[in-house]
Amino acid sequence: MQLTFYGVRGSIPAPGPEFVKYGGNTACVHILLDDDTDIILDAGTGIKKLGQQLMQHQRDIHLLLTHNHWDHIQGFPFFSPIYQPGRNIYITPGLTTYDENDAVLQQMTGSYFPVHYTSLQSNIELVTIDGDKDVWQIGSATISRHAMNHPGSGSAYVIEADGAKIAYITDNELYPPYRKQSDFLDWVKFAQDADLVIHDAQYLVSDMPAKSGWGHSIAEEAVKLGMACNAKQLALYSHDHIRTDDDIAAIEQHCQEVIDIAQAPLTLFAAREGMTLTF
Repeated sequence: MQLTFYGVRGSIPAPGPEFVKYGGNTACVHILLDDDTDIILDAGTGIKKLGQQLMQHQRDIHLLLTHNHWDHIQGFPFFSPIYQPGRNIYITPGLTTYDENDAVLQQMTGSYFPVHYTSLQSNIELVTIDGDKDVWQIGSATISRHAMNHPGSGSAYVIEADGAKIAYITDNELYPPYRKQSDFLDWVKFAQDADLVIHDAQYLVSDMPAKSGWGHSIAEEAVKLGMACNAKQLALYSHDHIRTDDDIAAIEQHCQEVIDIAQAPLTLFAAREGMTLTF
């Protein structure tokens, strides 16, 4: 299994020279399984570059969406394979409230976008997984999902394949002021013994209480989860669009100090565009 980060920002892209090291594109992660199955997590602006690379072949594409906020779907209209004749693209929407499974396509209608989704030449299928079924197969991978703590909710995912377990839990507020979809111990169970946990770390303690309830976690909370679930690696993700490279490096260092004090066997890093991990 090979995993590559193509977009790591939350809320809105962050262009400019002070955002080069970690990258300014919004959420998108690509997983290539050993059986050549392509799985994409979210369709933020990072999916544009990924699409250019995937045009080199005709394999089926499986896109798992967490939810429908703009930073997670806004790259889809610029994803080159959707214009590729005969290309099979399977989209699994997140379990959102309200149920709007076709939002990723509806952004390509009316006055929103000049190309209507009905004119796309690829074969796009919205995959509806039974609401009571939270485990299914894509290629050689077992996919699990879990309800996020986020305004409008959505789905977090675990991908298990090739002897590795990846937990993708972005736009998740571990300790929300509103009614939780999932509590901390639920997340510990969901990500237990993961080889990699990718978790929302958009906020700092200093951002609170102003941003409490906005659907994102404090970085130290993500570290707490990584240690509690006995993960091997933790990727801080969904970096706030205002955080410069220096800001993110400082957050990374602070979180490492938390791990060092706890003497936990957890490897930590701040996710950055272009970073590839092999499992």
